[in-house]
Amino acid sequence: MKIHKVFIYTILTVLPVMTTNLQAQNGDQILDGIGETGLIARYLFDGDAKDWSRNNLHGTLNNSKAKFIDDDLFGTVLSLPADNKAFVTLPGEAVTGEESLSITGWIYLLSDRQGQYFFDFGKNTKSHFFFTPMGTTEKQGYQAGIITEAGEYYTESSDIEASKWNHLAVVINVPSKSISTYVNGKLVSETKNVELDLEHVFDNDSSNKNMLYIGKSLLSDNAYLHAKLHDFRIYRIPLGEKQIARIHHNSLSGEETVVNEMKDVADDLPMFSKTSPQLYNEYVSSVPNVEIETVVGYLPRLPRYVKGVYRNGMEGPNVRVLWPAPKDNSNVRTAGQYTITGSIAGTDLKPKAIITVKEVKENATPTRKLEVFNLDEVSLNPDPHGHNTKFIENRNKFITTLAKTNPDDFLYMFRNAFGQEQPQGAEPLGVWDTQETKLRGHATGHYLTAIAQAYASTGYDKALQANFANKMETMVNTLYGLSQMSGQPRETRGEHVSDPTAVPIGVGKTNYDSDLSIDGIRTDYWNWGKGFISAYPPDQFIMLENGATYGGQKTQVWAPYYTLHKILAGLMDIYEVSDNKKALEIAKGMGDWVHARLSQLPTETLISMWNRYIAGEFGGINEAMARLSRITNEHRYLEVAQLFDNINMFFGDAEHSHGLARNVDTFRGLHANQHIPQIMGALETYRDSNTPDYYRIADNFWYKTTNDYMYSIGGVAGARNPANAECFTSQPATIYENGLSAGGQNETCATYNMLKLTRNLFLYEQRAELMDYYERGLYNHILASVAEDSPANTYHVPLRPGSIKHFGNADMKGFTCCNGTAIESSTKLQNSIYFKSMDNHALYVNLYVPSTLKWKEKHVIIEQTTAFPNEDHTKLTIKGGGKFDINVRVPHWATQGFSVKINGKKEKVDATPGSYLKLSRKWKNGDTIELHMPFQFHLDPIMDQQNIASLFYGPILLTAQESEPRKDWRKVTLDAQDISKSIEGNPKTLEFNIGGTVFKPFYETYGRHSVYLDITLK
Repeated sequence: MKIHKVFIYTILTVLPVMTTNLQAQNGDQILDGIGETGLIARYLFDGDAKDWSRNNLHGTLNNSKAKFIDDDLFGTVLSLPADNKAFVTLPGEAVTGEESLSITGWIYLLSDRQGQYFFDFGKNTKSHFFFTPMGTTEKQGYQAGIITEAGEYYTESSDIEASKWNHLAVVINVPSKSISTYVNGKLVSETKNVELDLEHVFDNDSSNKNMLYIGKSLLSDNAYLHAKLHDFRIYRIPLGEKQIARIHHNSLSGEETVVNEMKDVADDLPMFSKTSPQLYNEYVSSVPNVEIETVVGYLPRLPRYVKGVYRNGMEGPNVRVLWPAPKDNSNVRTAGQYTITGSIAGTDLKPKAIITVKEVKENATPTRKLEVFNLDEVSLNPDPHGHNTKFIENRNKFITTLAKTNPDDFLYMFRNAFGQEQPQGAEPLGVWDTQETKLRGHATGHYLTAIAQAYASTGYDKALQANFANKMETMVNTLYGLSQMSGQPRETRGEHVSDPTAVPIGVGKTNYDSDLSIDGIRTDYWNWGKGFISAYPPDQFIMLENGATYGGQKTQVWAPYYTLHKILAGLMDIYEVSDNKKALEIAKGMGDWVHARLSQLPTETLISMWNRYIAGEFGGINEAMARLSRITNEHRYLEVAQLFDNINMFFGDAEHSHGLARNVDTFRGLHANQHIPQIMGALETYRDSNTPDYYRIADNFWYKTTNDYMYSIGGVAGARNPANAECFTSQPATIYENGLSAGGQNETCATYNMLKLTRNLFLYEQRAELMDYYERGLYNHILASVAEDSPANTYHVPLRPGSIKHFGNADMKGFTCCNGTAIESSTKLQNSIYFKSMDNHALYVNLYVPSTLKWKEKHVIIEQTTAFPNEDHTKLTIKGGGKFDINVRVPHWATQGFSVKINGKKEKVDATPGSYLKLSRKWKNGDTIELHMPFQFHLDPIMDQQNIASLFYGPILLTAQESEPRKDWRKVTLDAQDISKSIEGNPKTLEFNIGGTVFKPFYETYGRHSVYLDITLK
């Protein structure tokens, strides 16, 4: 099948494009069709040395005589006078832990003297990476050089021309073993066969040992740079020639492409013939057509897998069919019949789906049938051999570090916003919570939830539990005090604005702005409206209403409602575990503030707001508002939840004519984690409004996402088209063609939210496929996202050949979004092992984890004893008794059988993989249930390139342990009839060997690895 590339230009964003002059680009880190996650830092040098990316890696000018001057081409630029020894220092962490690097920048040499260094980065004079426009004193010519104790590498070409602007770039591509240099968008030199690891150049353990200089060499006796500088960038990905040419062109043309545009797929993934047989598809002889019924207005849900017929009696898996994905529901607007033709990767088979559209009543949506257990009702246990499980290991890393945190650090920016003094010992957080970061306060919301969950989960240690109780009290009391100041006079009868809709422009300002600098931030809280609470003033919320987009300038914003969602969710979490009335009052006050503002806006404005890339990202605040409505029994908060409806995605348009509610894929190409929490909010709104479309939105989204966008670890984002590691691919079911972003993929907090959505859908419909996915994402992404010896965790998880995970925030001092959800995930790992029916007549055992359940309503304790997944069996012991059902999950991967023993006697059961098995009886104290589910090896191929597949053993993803970077997929040959014949190893340690290569669970992999393999069956 020929899959056509679709360029997404609408819905996502309305970022401005400069077309009238050649001034510096507008400060966004979304540049030139290159996704923002590939960018480490960007220095415009238009008046300061600030980093205009979201990473806050601000530079320092090391000479008071360095000047910012006017330039005819670029406006304000930095001028470095050589005779005054001026240079710029960048933070050492900018290069820590990176595999490859690309550095670009504009330079106007004011001297043609040799020995001038554009930049020099390294840990000492024996290990550094430098760029010289005119060569060194020892070697003439424009060159890049890398010197380490293991060897030296250079690229060489002619000197660049002085007294004019030149755009220079150097790319270190470690997997390709090359160093390339460019001048004005064109490749001028390349050195190949470079045996290099950047850890030989930089210190990854202590970033303060890295010296990063612009305009100076690490060698003290070398000349300083005499030049003008503009727009210096550092990327963590190896940029291609087309990308560098585009950066050069856009700077001169005034263009700035946005993140959802894709000019071309710029990378070097191996290409395969569309018609070559792939994996099991090589043996497929035919696939039957399918017949599907739907009702008028609703696209049919087509089966992604169909049972195929294999040659020579071979037994193979169900065959993946690739179906076209309509952008509307025009095919089903009237009753009748039509046909859809699908394809099967690597074959010329064209199965058909015959669709019958009926003019009948819409299908009913389910009611919520299950309820969750509180965190204090389920505890994690060691395995039967006395070993801590990965669940306990990860929990302990986070609990221990959280216990050492200072709540005042998480309150720092809130006090700062309200102009209050900081208590002794308080220090600001880093990364996305610094003084001038527009998302500051987001980590505080995650922290509120994490300490609430930690409090609820640490009944096993009363001192530890008291620690978290004190932290909750400190956080709530301070936030409550600040919230009570908003919109209130500083002194009796003093001037103030209590109306949230009448917030004035800050004193001394000409408009609302997002300036959070020490000198620029407004702190006139008495003018902010009653109930307002945030780590920044209300301007960003108002600016969003007025059309502001996402970016670094003070006229731009960064997801104000996203931050607010985290805060409100955290406050309600604290309220629900501790009955802290102040926490609920803060949430209600902010709910009222939001209701006042949003309820006055026209629908067109709301549609525009929620469809602006990142600026309009609101997390799951619709979920929080629906939840607040349920807790308080105040309907206005449910009204607020519905004001956050993403109408374009949910309903297609303002007339609700199609969209996800009608099973149309309206999220292709969109930012994944901007939209997944919105779906969770739709499901929560369904719970409280009983509006069927909200359930359909959530259920349709889940089915499409897990079937058409999912990587083997359970992550769902990471695109080369559009060029953003945080986006869904531009077309469904095209992960190989359009996914596997060079900047990584599988944003960890996106999987966090997918698991949350999955869990809550299961409470309505007890489909085993939901908890099968939950198990996949939990074991192979969430558990695998944590470092070996600390709570450092992943942002993106790269899945290209020979990748390596990058962990951050070991000390909980600086949070990205994924660092935030990590402290939530690892303090609630027990929350989905068991569920109960709302009438307390049935128990669901979803996950096989050593644990103890206290089912208070039944006066029953159930202890699960297992070493799963190092063993393929588990035992449930019942303490207490009574008549109730126990429903145990029969995993989809349990194709070699699923046996049950009750009190040692084997039961005759009909256990179908991918279902729940009901065990009903009047249970007695001491009864045992033993479940045995033999593991087997199986492959999980990429839907549109079946020979590229991951290897699983039962539920566990096994990854090849690599010794060095690589750009090609590891080739593996397996027995076509039984792949286990090609694999050796020890199931109890989950360590295996294929052709001399070691394979281990992804959650036990901390070095270089290959998740996907190029597999041939023979």
